[in-house]
Amino acid sequence: LAFVFFLTALILFLFFAIRKKGTLHKKLTGYFPALAEVLDENTSVSIHQPSFIKGLLFSTAVEFSGILHVYLAMLALGSTASVTAAAVTYIAAVVMMIASPFLKGLGVVELSMMYVLHQFGYTTVTALSITILYRVFEFWLPLAMGLFVFVWKSRHFILRSMPAVFTFSLAVINITSAVTAPLHERFHLLRAYLPLTALHASAMMVLLFGLLLFVTSVFLFKGFRSAWIIAVIAAAASLVGHLTKALDYEEAVFAFFTLLILLATYRQYRMRSDAGWRKKGLLFTFSVLVSVLLFGFISFYFIDVKHFGIDFTWQQSLLHTFKSFLLIDDASIHPLTHFGLEFIWLIRCVGFSTWLFLFWSLIQPHVSRYTETDLQRMKAKDLLKQYGHSAVDYFKVYPDKLLFFSSHYDAFVSYRIANGFAVVLEEPVSAANQKVSVLKEFEHYCRKAGLKPAFYRVDAGSIHWFDELRKKRLLIGQEAVLDVTTFSLEGKERKSLRNGISNLQKKGYTAKLYEAPLNEHFVQALKKVSDEWLMEFGKSETVFSQGMFDANEIRHQDIITLENEKGEINAFLNIVPDYSANECTYDLIRKIKAAPGAAMDALILRLIDAAKAQQKKYINLGLVPMSGITQPQNRAEQLVKIAGDKIKTFQRYKGLREFKEKYASCWQNKYL
Repeated sequence: LAFVFFLTALILFLFFAIRKKGTLHKKLTGYFPALAEVLDENTSVSIHQPSFIKGLLFSTAVEFSGILHVYLAMLALGSTASVTAAAVTYIAAVVMMIASPFLKGLGVVELSMMYVLHQFGYTTVTALSITILYRVFEFWLPLAMGLFVFVWKSRHFILRSMPAVFTFSLAVINITSAVTAPLHERFHLLRAYLPLTALHASAMMVLLFGLLLFVTSVFLFKGFRSAWIIAVIAAAASLVGHLTKALDYEEAVFAFFTLLILLATYRQYRMRSDAGWRKKGLLFTFSVLVSVLLFGFISFYFIDVKHFGIDFTWQQSLLHTFKSFLLIDDASIHPLTHFGLEFIWLIRCVGFSTWLFLFWSLIQPHVSRYTETDLQRMKAKDLLKQYGHSAVDYFKVYPDKLLFFSSHYDAFVSYRIANGFAVVLEEPVSAANQKVSVLKEFEHYCRKAGLKPAFYRVDAGSIHWFDELRKKRLLIGQEAVLDVTTFSLEGKERKSLRNGISNLQKKGYTAKLYEAPLNEHFVQALKKVSDEWLMEFGKSETVFSQGMFDANEIRHQDIITLENEKGEINAFLNIVPDYSANECTYDLIRKIKAAPGAAMDALILRLIDAAKAQQKKYINLGLVPMSGITQPQNRAEQLVKIAGDKIKTFQRYKGLREFKEKYASCWQNKYL
């Protein structure tokens, strides 16, 4: 108790000392500057007293329930129940739980409770029984439930990893079992029912399928459907092989268990193998097999007797060629010359290469090769005019996208394929009451195609459609929106912005709007700025929810430029179609290295003037990834927040956020 009181007093002292920002605060932040922000965040919080008192009352109720718990354990075991003994025992348990950092005082709590109960006159057996009964409900059952929840939450990873792990383990067991001697009693028992050649064939089969499982386990992690089929066949064959090799029922049980796991997780394997490569592999294997059988048959039949000491019949020629090609150990022939040995190895090498190519062709993933006709692109653009409502709808018909058209509704989905995923830009373009049906139709299409759908940059207002499909969500950032009607350069907070624009004007810079169509010379001048921006700032064209510099597209878009007094373009942005009502947006905003510091601000301010002239109410300033995650809702969002705050690669998003915050009237959450 003294320790707990001391610890509590120390925490309170440190809290108020740091809160006052006295000597202790100065020393801590002096030695550890990074702590300053953390300390201020944790000590500057104002405490709402009614809520604090309510929390204390609930905590006290929890402690009384703990005392009641010990008391009930006494009653349940038929021993003399004492409220005083229960209270003191519980207090001792809690104190030891606080003092011991390992697993809520595991071991220490039990000893302290037994000691206290013994002091109250309980026998050792009774004290131990009360302690165990209390701890089962207070610690072990919650721990077991917690582990169950953890496993359940991680079930998708476990379902994906378990078959691969068991397949790999079965491969190791197969190889080890095949190269070690069988148990003498079992082997002789099996010889009474099977010939010796069959036993040797089973051992060879176990070895070959072990090698096959060894390679297949790697592809199971990636979700290949063909790898799953091969693994099922190999596991079933291993089961039979272990039983017919030497009655190795232990290995057979493991093979059976692996087979059950593979069959139970068949839905996890969606990535199809390429049908073209599969046909090529089977055709090539068949062609080589026929060619080698013909070659081996003729060679064995006419080969000189001195090489093997046998004058082969046509049946023997065919059999030995077949065995060598299938990599089966052939103990009935023994090469007597180097030529004979090299001849056998030639057929085996051809066989090994052929089987390796066949396996590779069966595993080779399916690469979707879809092309849309101009008519389909036109249909998609018409649907956008009818149902479009987003600032990124324009990019849904960009050349990098694939289009899925609903067979039941006037609707389409814009997506790209990457690593077995169909990554969709936002949501289906359709009437609101058709969204869920189109999503289900697209899900069905993805299952048939061996793809897993993911929906990128979904608006918070559209989440309810995905909730109906029980989709998981991840906050990936926020989109800045500027209210043109309320924006003004007046006020203290806009002073630096006014000064920057004023300096540009003094230096002779002007922001101009050029309406489409643009001439070729002007487009080339813009391209020069874009190329320098990409090179000098280490950027690359990233096309999905944004565009790239395409001369044919740029030519038909309005452009805002920042030009010096000589008329040279230092920066530009292009205005792209925005399908959201009363809103406009831009795509590329680029500058040369020598452009003045306020160049981007000048472009945005000119865009605001253009929006007002067109009677637009809002400007969509685009997404800032990894921002706005103040209270992460899950582990993935926690990781995104940590990455955005701590990893240097993502620090540029902070600068992007600061730039857009100068203009943003509101921020809208965007989800994956």
